[in-house]
Formats: sequence, C-alpha cells, structure tokens
Amino acid sequence: MMQHMADSVEHIYLALGSTDFRRQITGLTAMVALQFKMDPYSGTILFLFCNKRHTAIKALKWDGNGFLLATKCLANDMKFQWPKTQGELRDINLRQMNWLLEGLQIDQKKAHPQTVDTTGSSF
Repeated sequence: MMQHMADSVEHIYLALGSTDFRRQITGLTAMVALQFKMDPYSGTILFLFCNKRHTAIKALKWDGNGFLLATKCLANDMKFQWPKTQGELRDINLRQMNWLLEGLQIDQKKAHPQTVDTTGSSF
C-alpha cells in the first residue's frame, strides 16, 4: 500500500526520530504544518512517521479531497532501520523507501548507483 501511495509523489519525507502513534490524521497534519513548516495538502508529497520502538510506520498523503493514512506494523520482533536524528525531515527517494520497508538502512553504501541516460529514463 505504501508503495502505491508513493507512485505519483515528487518527495518522500521521513519525520526523523519517533512519533507518538496515538496521533492520527489531524495530529500528523498539524505536526507537518507547525513543526516542519511544510504543506500537508500537497498531493505530491508523502510523509512517513515511525513509532518509538521502530516496529511500525505510518504514511500520510493528501489525495485531492482527503487524506490517506496507511500503517505498516511488523511482527516477530522485527524493526525498521529508522534514522535516529530527532525533529527534522529527510527527503528520500522511492528506492530508499523500499529499502526501509524491507528492513534495510536507507543509506546503502554498496548499492549500485542508479544510471540515467540522456533522455532522462532509467536503464
């Protein structure tokens, strides 16, 4: 579901640190607007939040006439490799989001770089 939410976005932002998961759409949109000074009503942005134990992620996106909120909770003592920096946003790409959802760190030092040809399409 989160991959589908990210299909048409220009930016994917991680709300670094932990987020109180008692917050729902209203609380998360207020956090985006007030703390991060971003527009939660931009349909080209996906915001990701992680709980304190790093066992769940929430994705928030405006779809034109309402907000979509999706949650992924891990089972069996698995954890997301969520960056520990507190109180900032980090812009990541779709590839990094997929790594994160698969349990990997978003900064893969040995990953092959993505190559783009002169027409702008990926190989």
